[in-house]
Amino acid sequence: MTMSLAEQPEHPARIAAVGDLHCREAQRDEIAAAFAEIEREVDVILLAGDLTTHGEPGQALILADACRPLQTPVLTVLGNHDWHSNRRDEVVEVLLDAGIVVLDRDHAILDVGGIDLGVVGLKGFVGGFEGFNIPDFGEPLLRAVYDETSADVEALDAGLRAIAACPLRIVLLHYAPVTATLVGEPREIWAFLGSDRLAAPIAEHRPHVVLHGHAHAGTFGGAIGDVPVYNVSAPVIGRDFCVFELSGAGATTAAVH
Repeated sequence: MTMSLAEQPEHPARIAAVGDLHCREAQRDEIAAAFAEIEREVDVILLAGDLTTHGEPGQALILADACRPLQTPVLTVLGNHDWHSNRRDEVVEVLLDAGIVVLDRDHAILDVGGIDLGVVGLKGFVGGFEGFNIPDFGEPLLRAVYDETSADVEALDAGLRAIAACPLRIVLLHYAPVTATLVGEPREIWAFLGSDRLAAPIAEHRPHVVLHGHAHAGTFGGAIGDVPVYNVSAPVIGRDFCVFELSGAGATTAAVH
């Protein structure tokens, strides 16, 4: 999927990111104001899942109404909350109607001032980390969990291959691919907050930055090798959005505001 932004002088790509908005009616005006303000500052807005409180289309509409007037592209992945009511397709329909790009094991390439910015997006899933991984063994239900994460790993690898030629490359997830950004959450639940199986394609293809949410009590920064990983869950960043600047072929995160 390729999108085009209006022509503008070359400058660092400014990316606003946040996860875990958990939209509800009481937040409607606050969310609309936050999106209207950030649009003036950035080229792209990325949302790291858990857009809704319980996965209800009406909650998704709060976000959709905030984004509908924007000229700045908004790309998102879904989170576990967005699946809770088993109305995923309705939630996605509401978001798409407002022009929000939903990446579900997919990628997008945007032209930001003449520079291609590639974004691979997927929810990710559970599975645990080294020494505490869910195995591909036992009851069919448990193996189905393993298979679901396998599908995410394969989609992440395919997406990174598809955007390999982009000078700037971002991975957008909900679940964490590394433990460093989970520090602060009880270790007993880390297996439900992500999987290090997601780290393998990231380590191989080395995107410029990885963004995720989900771990509300986690830590902001981590890494997979030399690839920076940031937990942009709203409770972690403590603000409406975190803004990243990416510039130049082979650039890493230049600034975080």
